[in-house]
Amino acid sequence: MWRCSDPLMAVATVAIAFTVVLGPKSFVTATHSKNPDRITSLPNQSTTVNFHQYSGYVTVNEKEGRALFYYFVEAETKAAYKPLVLWFNGDTLAGCSSLGGGALIEHGPFKVNGESLIKNHYSWNTEANMLYVESPAGVGFSYSNNTAFYSNITDVVSAEDNLMFLQRWFEKFPQYKRRDFYIGGEAYAGGHYVPLLAQRIHNSNLKIKLKGIAIGNPLLDIQVDANALDQYWWSHGLISDAAFHLLNSVCNASRLVTEGITSSLSPHCIYVATNVSKELSAAIDYFDVAAGDACPSVNASEFADLDRNDPLRSTLFRDFLHGQTTREDRDPCVGEFVAKYLNRKDVQKALHAKVVGFSEWRRCRLRKEWKYDLRNRLVPTIGIVGALVKSKIRVLVYSGDQDSALPFTGTRTLVNSLAKSLDLYPTERYRAWFADKKVGGWTQVYGKFLSFAIVRGASQRTAQTQPKRSLLLFKSFLAGKPLPEA
Repeated sequence: MWRCSDPLMAVATVAIAFTVVLGPKSFVTATHSKNPDRITSLPNQSTTVNFHQYSGYVTVNEKEGRALFYYFVEAETKAAYKPLVLWFNGDTLAGCSSLGGGALIEHGPFKVNGESLIKNHYSWNTEANMLYVESPAGVGFSYSNNTAFYSNITDVVSAEDNLMFLQRWFEKFPQYKRRDFYIGGEAYAGGHYVPLLAQRIHNSNLKIKLKGIAIGNPLLDIQVDANALDQYWWSHGLISDAAFHLLNSVCNASRLVTEGITSSLSPHCIYVATNVSKELSAAIDYFDVAAGDACPSVNASEFADLDRNDPLRSTLFRDFLHGQTTREDRDPCVGEFVAKYLNRKDVQKALHAKVVGFSEWRRCRLRKEWKYDLRNRLVPTIGIVGALVKSKIRVLVYSGDQDSALPFTGTRTLVNSLAKSLDLYPTERYRAWFADKKVGGWTQVYGKFLSFAIVRGASQRTAQTQPKRSLLLFKSFLAGKPLPEA
C-alpha cells in the first residue's frame, strides 16, 4: 500500500514533478547528470552530440568476480519517448565484441576513422536508445576474475549472465525499465544469445516490456544453415563444378561443419575439406563475398591457433576474425583502427574500462585464450524463435545477401518451415522493398509477429555495408510497419 513516508515513492513523486515541470528530456538530464558511468567526452571525437553516453560494468556474478561491460547511447532526439534496444555481437564463432563491432563498426553514433571518431549519419540511435553489451565475460572489456570460466563457456551460462546483466542495468537506469524493449543481434548472437535471453525474459516475472527481437544472418539450425553453403559457394563462383560435386557426393558442408565441431573429421571429409579449401581463396571475405582489397597490416600469427586438422574452417574464419577485407566504399583496416583506438589508455579511461586477464582488448577472442563450447552450435534454436512468435513477440529475421558463411538461402528455408509449423500463412507476398527508389532487398511477412527480409548488397554485418538500407529496416521494424514498396 502506498505511504507518503515511503522513500522510494517520495523519489517517484519528485521524478513526476520534474517530468511535468521540465519535460521528459530535462528529466533525463537531471537524473543522469551525476551518474558515474556517464561519458564526459571521448578522445578524438570530431563532432559534438546532443545525446548522453554511458559506459561501465555490471557485475553478474559476485562469487567469481564476473562483470560485463556495456556502452549505452541515448536516442539523438526525444530519448524519453523512444524504445530501448539491447544489441549483441557474437559473430559466427561466438566471442566478438558488441562495442568494437555493432557500436564502432556498424550502427553506433560514431565510427573510427584512423585515430578519430567521426559521426555515423546512419546510427540506430536516431530511432532508439541503444545498449551494447560485451558478452560473455572475456569478450572485449568484460571479464571474470576466475579465469577457469574461460575454458568452457556455454549458451546456458551466457543467457543467465545476460539476464542478470539486464536486471542490474535497470537498477542503474530505472527510468528505462518500463520502455518498449527490443533485443537485436547477428550471426551466433542473433541465433543463440538473443532468442535465449528473450525466452528467459518472457518466462520470468520481470516487468520488462519485451516487444520483439531482430536477428540478422542468424545461426538457427546448423544442419540447415550449413546445407546452404554448398549451393551458395558454387552459385557465386567461389568453388568449381568439381568441388561442388565432391560436396554433394562425398561429404557435404553440413557434415563437414558438424564433424569439425565434434573433432571427428572422417578421412572422406578431410579429403573434401582439403580440396575445397584450396579453391576458397584467402583473398575473399566469406562474410562479404563482394569485398575487395585486404588490409596490409594483417598479423598472420593471430590465426596460428586455428585447427589445422580442419582446413575448411581455418580458411573460412581466418579473415573474418578482424574483418580484414573490404569493398571499395569502406576502409579495409577498420578492424585495426578500432582495436588501436580501444587499446589506448586515454580511451579506456574515458570509457571507465579496463583490460583484465588479457594482454589487450580484441574485437574477437581467439580460441587459444577463450573457449566457447562449439557443441552449442549444434543445438537448434529455431524452436525457441517459434515459441516467441506464438507468445506474440514480434520477430524479424533478416539477412545480408553477400554472406556466404550463413547464407540467406538457409535462413529463408528455416523461416518458411517455421511459418508452416505454426500454421502461419503469408500476409504479405514475397516482394522487393525499396530505399531511395532502389531495391533495398526482398521481404515476406507471416501473420502479425513473424517477418523475413533480405538486405541487398549487404554482408553479415548489414549496417556496415548497407547502412542506409539497414537503418530503414530497423526503423520499420520498431514502428511495426511494412517495408516500403516502390
